[in-house]
Amino acid sequence: MTDAERLFGDEHVRIYCETEGKVGHIWRRGSKILLLTTRGRTTGEPRTVPLIYEIVGDAYVIVASNGGADAHPGWYRNLRAEPQVEVQVLDDRFPATARTASGEERERLWRLAAVQWPPYDEYQTRTDRQIPVVVLERR
Repeated sequence: MTDAERLFGDEHVRIYCETEGKVGHIWRRGSKILLLTTRGRTTGEPRTVPLIYEIVGDAYVIVASNGGADAHPGWYRNLRAEPQVEVQVLDDRFPATARTASGEERERLWRLAAVQWPPYDEYQTRTDRQIPVVVLERR
């Protein structure tokens, strides 16, 4: 496992920011990582997390899997409260609007995301909640 593959959580965010994604953009199994910054739904403070993504057209697609836990991840609960977010892909930082895909669009995007990170399909079997697929559109 490479140093970049060992990155996780706050350390992943720190190294990604310091290197403008040169370290940390490509992660485990060749997956691509972006940084998502939301505002805490109760504190209003910025919260940044590294997330696997896929590109679809001009948008970025992320999955609120939380490893298949029964609760949505905090970052997803934050963006539902405030969908105006910040995104960093490599050295490109930009404002975006987040929305949750539904219906056929969600199914199509789920399949694309699962190619990027095959464990998503396993995660879905661990929970009764439908794992959200989120589209990030540059503002």
